[in-house]
Amino acid sequence: MTEDKEQPIAAVLADVDGTLVPRTKELTPRAIRAIKSLHERGTLFAITSGRPPRGMFMLIEPLGLTGPMAAFNGGILVLPDMTVVDERSIPADITAEVIATIRSHGLYAWIYRGADWYVTDPHAPHAERESRTVRFQPTVVPSYDGLLDRVVKIVGVSDDHDLVARCEADVQARYSAHVSAARSQAYYLDVTHPTANKGVVVERLSRYYRIPLEQVVTVGDQPNDVLMFVRSGMSIAMGNASPEVQRQATYVTASNEEDGFAQAIEQYVLPRAVAAPPL
Repeated sequence: MTEDKEQPIAAVLADVDGTLVPRTKELTPRAIRAIKSLHERGTLFAITSGRPPRGMFMLIEPLGLTGPMAAFNGGILVLPDMTVVDERSIPADITAEVIATIRSHGLYAWIYRGADWYVTDPHAPHAERESRTVRFQPTVVPSYDGLLDRVVKIVGVSDDHDLVARCEADVQARYSAHVSAARSQAYYLDVTHPTANKGVVVERLSRYYRIPLEQVVTVGDQPNDVLMFVRSGMSIAMGNASPEVQRQATYVTASNEEDGFAQAIEQYVLPRAVAAPPL
């Protein structure tokens, strides 16, 4: 569990799905008001997600986002106009091996290359759900041959959650020197460049805005969010997070279906919120 030393709070970094938005994938009025209150205090608010850049576009205007957003868990940093600031792809010589390992566990694998999403089966598990979330359709290809360079994220998908967890452990054990692998949902295993994970996103945000890590708050709900919990001064787990994730956080708020994100900002952040230093 990270410590809370009554530091002022100059920045908030939040996960999106399961945290900032409920199952409907729509922002609630209370969440929008909470973030507006942060802006009024000059407190930095940023988002990081396993989503592709285009899947974050609909959040920009209602949240008043002006700084970089971390898509693919930090695999790509984009500005609100979708200009790519930084892109970190998986080493091309490892990509095929990771996909083969994911498939050997019985998971379906899809890939993101640049900002494009590729599947070999339009009826792949959760593909329809994902397209509704990110608001664009995947490109269907017969195979991933010829697409293995510039891959920024590989996703292993299965509704057998224990299988996903075992696959996560295997990919970490085999390829930890080459990739970062963590579950972004119980049914998704996200594999990215080793420096493309939410823990690194916190550090990059801290350096760029010159905000001490002790003054950064992180909010999330999945195992891959723990990577940012351990690097921030305060961490808040959602009520819908697993007990394992909740144990790693400083505080636990209500679930994403109960406006837990807004409640966390109101209860734990706003009383100590201060302006981030000017760039």
